[in-house]
Amino acid sequence: MSSNLASRVGGALARWLARPRPLRSSSPPTATPDMRASLRPADVLLVEGDSRISSAIKYLTQSTWSHAALFVGFDAGLANPDHCFVEADLVEGVRSVGLDVFAGLHTRICRPVGLTESETRAVTGYAIARLGHRYDLKNVIDLVRYLLPTPPVPTGWRRRMIALGSGDPTRAICSTLIAEAFQSIRYPVLPEIEATVADSAACRECAAEIWHIRHHSLFAPRDFDASPFFEIVKPTLAGGFDFHGIHWADGKLPASRAETERHATAAAGAA
Repeated sequence: MSSNLASRVGGALARWLARPRPLRSSSPPTATPDMRASLRPADVLLVEGDSRISSAIKYLTQSTWSHAALFVGFDAGLANPDHCFVEADLVEGVRSVGLDVFAGLHTRICRPVGLTESETRAVTGYAIARLGHRYDLKNVIDLVRYLLPTPPVPTGWRRRMIALGSGDPTRAICSTLIAEAFQSIRYPVLPEIEATVADSAACRECAAEIWHIRHHSLFAPRDFDASPFFEIVKPTLAGGFDFHGIHWADGKLPASRAETERHATAAAGAA
């Protein structure tokens, strides 16, 4: 009975936390149809959400990003042919969604570097295999508590407070699901690197690095942005951006590329 009660309470809290808030981001929306051409399988899409739980996650991680979804491709064999992402939703659990779900939101594409085709399939396949798993609500009450305007949370504790993993393999949260997918092929996201000094006759002072895999429950969406092993992809630049065609509110247009080059050449000659 207590388990059923906890499940009902957790579900009610989840639905409350998932509701959007009236305040929206001041950042421009980047999830546009142009993004479709820039995405590749195994890309991680970071999202600045507008729900109550988004506010809690952004506060705890001191980051713009509150959600992450894994792009698995438009031909991944999902039940809905329009779906191309796998994400862990607070209410519906691990599910597949289309690009339209993120329309109008501020997003960022993070691309892992150096994956082979088979490794890419392994990462996306890992996420697809977990469709239908439930969202991990183990610490959802804590997230509600941290929605208070001025919670007494020391900065150094924030990372541990978002360790939501319960250890149940049928449960997941958005960033841990994706972190596990990459760790399944031992791809680094933000590993813990220990510096050591080699103790051998050949080199007494040689430095060495030992990489440790962080537990997946300690990952947050911002880690894919901060990782040195993920490339940031901006669709507006990938599609060929030229600021010379911008129409500003004052009616003035930027100088043409040829005029700019002439001014630069003249300035260099005068110097």
